[in-house]
Amino acid sequence: MEAAPQLNRADRLHAAIARDGPACVWCARPFGDLVRPTTEHLVPRVKGGPSWLENEVAACRRCNSQRGHQSISQWAEECRRRGWPPDLARVERVLASLDVAIAARGGHHRARPYIAHQRRRLARL
Repeated sequence: MEAAPQLNRADRLHAAIARDGPACVWCARPFGDLVRPTTEHLVPRVKGGPSWLENEVAACRRCNSQRGHQSISQWAEECRRRGWPPDLARVERVLASLDVAIAARGGHHRARPYIAHQRRRLARL
């Protein structure tokens, strides 16, 4: 059985917005002419995160660039410190979906401990 082809970056962004809604996962600003959406990897590529829809949420350019390679929990705490309401329920749903996808597709084993650690940290926030 052949694997289904992966979506390109633009299609993954549109799918993430359709799945999660048209607002930044970190600061909740609605997307529009002044607030442009980007694909945000929850598990950064440097931590073994794949470029799959299951690892991406829609975030504004400001949040995506300012997060850099901070962990999910560190950035969520920083967002709260700044007075922004990060959508941690959405983040948890996407992380759970990513964990299932990695188990089903294989590979990306470096990401699994990171996912487990971040899910534990998010549960305490």
